[in-house]
Amino acid sequence: MSEDDRRTRIDGTPVDRRAFLGGTAAAGIAGLAGCTGDGEDGGGGTETSEPEGGSGTDDLESLGYGRERGELGGTPMSEMPDLEGELTVYSGRGEFLVGQLVSYIESLYDDFSLEVRYGGATDLVNQIVNEGDGTPADVFYSVNAGALGALAGEGRTAALSDDLLELVREEFHTEQWIGTSGRARSVPYNTNALSEGDIPDSVMEFPDFDAQLGWAPSYGSCQAFVTAMRIIEGEEATREWLNAIQEAGIESYPDEFVVSQAVADGEIDAGFTNHYYIQRVIEGREDPPIATTFTEGDAGAVFNVAGAAVVDQASDPTLAENFIRHLLSTEAQDYFAVRTFEYPLVEGVPPVGDLPSIDELDVPNIDLAQLSDLQETVDLMRDAGIDI
Repeated sequence: MSEDDRRTRIDGTPVDRRAFLGGTAAAGIAGLAGCTGDGEDGGGGTETSEPEGGSGTDDLESLGYGRERGELGGTPMSEMPDLEGELTVYSGRGEFLVGQLVSYIESLYDDFSLEVRYGGATDLVNQIVNEGDGTPADVFYSVNAGALGALAGEGRTAALSDDLLELVREEFHTEQWIGTSGRARSVPYNTNALSEGDIPDSVMEFPDFDAQLGWAPSYGSCQAFVTAMRIIEGEEATREWLNAIQEAGIESYPDEFVVSQAVADGEIDAGFTNHYYIQRVIEGREDPPIATTFTEGDAGAVFNVAGAAVVDQASDPTLAENFIRHLLSTEAQDYFAVRTFEYPLVEGVPPVGDLPSIDELDVPNIDLAQLSDLQETVDLMRDAGIDI
């Protein structure tokens, strides 16, 4: 075994890269160092909310890390091009969420140096634009498709290779960016108070639903949900819905993980959140009375993606693309499923929990990049008297 093929296990002992990654592709990512939790973007676009359990590796089991997952599909890192050179990533995904994963990727290659600058996704888009041709950014990694679309709209992304784009379904990429994991809008409900059949199929019916509801209107994901409503239903219908949902007495919370906790505690009957917050409550408690359901084909069922793009001024576009490939490897996709409870986007890597497949979700047909237009939504919500 050559020095170039030898890497270090988490416990510090050497391991052969090809043999190690080949094994983890079949059994999941038990060999990856983990970061706890997930969050969703706040108003500034950066993931901030961390679930119960703290950080580090002490509570990996409580979050499902290293669970038996069986044989998984996709392409293992051992079959991907080696990474060699220097790369700068601007990440709108939180360090506590993806830092261990990207550091692990860096550790696999002796001749690869990775610098990651973390911040709000929107702020980083503006930074890249303001830095112009002198930006050091090679890859932009975003919490949502809206920020990716905003950067592409500024002409600051490079077209991606067809063989990279083919790694995910066409609805989860454009020529300029590619999704790496997904999240579905959902309705968490308290199973002691409601059954799945009680939940309306249309999000527009919720103001008339006889239940105590909760949401997190200052949260970026909630604002993206309202943005989707504006796109699908129109501004006037959305304004009427916002007024009616407030009149119905909806409770406001600081983030969507807290909304899901309130549902499980019986404080409210149901709410509006991304799907993975519910899964975190389920994983962190013993038999909590909370379950997940979805509306049909409307703003309450939007499926958004985190993803990456190669910046137009990347010093080595091929290296940048190959790093993104690693985010779509079997190991990384399983990491997103097991550690962040997101939907993997690579075929053959299922989500964690009792969730429908992506194909079974009734997702509205909208351009995800349009969800970046939050300012009009924020103005509309404030005009409706919502404190955000």
